[in-house]
Amino acid sequence: MGGNRIVVYKEPGRVEVEDHDMPKLEVPVDVAQAMGMSREAPHAVILKNVSTNICGSDQHMVRGRTTAPPGQTLGHEITGEIIEKGNDVQFLNVGDIVTVPFNIACGRCRNCREGATGVCLNVNPARAGSAYGYVDMGGWEGGQADYVMVPFADFNLIKFPDRDQALAKIRDLTMLSDIFPTGYHGAVSAGVTTGSTVYVAGAGPVGLAAAYSAQLLGAAVVIVGDLNKERLEQARSFGCETVDIGQNAALEDQIDQILNTNEVDCAVDAVGFEATGQGGGEEKPAQVLNDIMTVTRAAGQLGIPGLYVTGDPGASDPDAKEGTLKVRLGLGWAKSHSFVTGQCPVLRYNRKLMMSILHDKAHIADAVNATVIPLEDAPRGYQEFDRGAARKYVIDPHGMIPAA
Repeated sequence: MGGNRIVVYKEPGRVEVEDHDMPKLEVPVDVAQAMGMSREAPHAVILKNVSTNICGSDQHMVRGRTTAPPGQTLGHEITGEIIEKGNDVQFLNVGDIVTVPFNIACGRCRNCREGATGVCLNVNPARAGSAYGYVDMGGWEGGQADYVMVPFADFNLIKFPDRDQALAKIRDLTMLSDIFPTGYHGAVSAGVTTGSTVYVAGAGPVGLAAAYSAQLLGAAVVIVGDLNKERLEQARSFGCETVDIGQNAALEDQIDQILNTNEVDCAVDAVGFEATGQGGGEEKPAQVLNDIMTVTRAAGQLGIPGLYVTGDPGASDPDAKEGTLKVRLGLGWAKSHSFVTGQCPVLRYNRKLMMSILHDKAHIADAVNATVIPLEDAPRGYQEFDRGAARKYVIDPHGMIPAA
């Protein structure tokens, strides 16, 4: 079957596509030893990747803003075709095309049984929660590759009902592995419902997915804020209002111009710890958290799918290097805000979102400007994404994505 091309982090600002061995039906040795787990994985499958996407979370590693070591394999947004399965995989078959939640979950621990699959207790010795191709997430090989191994397949994977339909809609369906559920989780966590006014901080792919999700949930007005004019234009393309954070005008004043009030019902942080202050420039990792508390009404809710880390070697001050930020918690407390943080539990949402796509109720690829590239062009995709391209890069390792 040959080797496995895979995207690898080499140093800050640089990734390369390298040849690695084909994946095996085995869990990482550190996970097996620490968790008392068999190294052999009869519960796993090998996928031939149909599509695998570049995520903003990957960019944090590639910018050198995490503790990811050189040689870290990348990629956690995976859609693939099963080409091999272990003898304990009962309900999936070779040839099935499946969506892969970026969370790796055992399906057996307390958290998985309670639906908190983003913080599975059995797949990462370092902490609760795991993902493919990510620092401190258990050492599972990344999915920006030709092939990838997926453990606990019967629990984690969802098969698309019809192969031809899946391939025809793959630009939308590929978003089920992460950004569509993550954006939707941000909107649900913020309490978006019929008639809500919503502020979404950040017009990258997750922010756009959150804004689109807020519309699906019935929001009356969705306002997206960013410094990047091209990304703000993309938000306007599907009916969002926008505010330019690069302007000197205060955020609440810009919101007042749209709503005739300077507060929204709820807000979503789709930026995370690499935030900057008003007008850009100096990095202020708590800026967005403080902004969304400022502009959300008393008793409002805040969804925080934006990534925050416990180790940031590129942070501007010693506290931020450990994830200790200058958050105005007193403001949030005084306004009785509710906060929801952490990885999205993808399995909570992806089947419903899949049905919305298959029945033409959701067109997420258009909202995030899905752009297909071959695997060998992944380094270029990373560079363009880092420069602020208003695109969601979808990698097509085997030429299986039909022309648009």
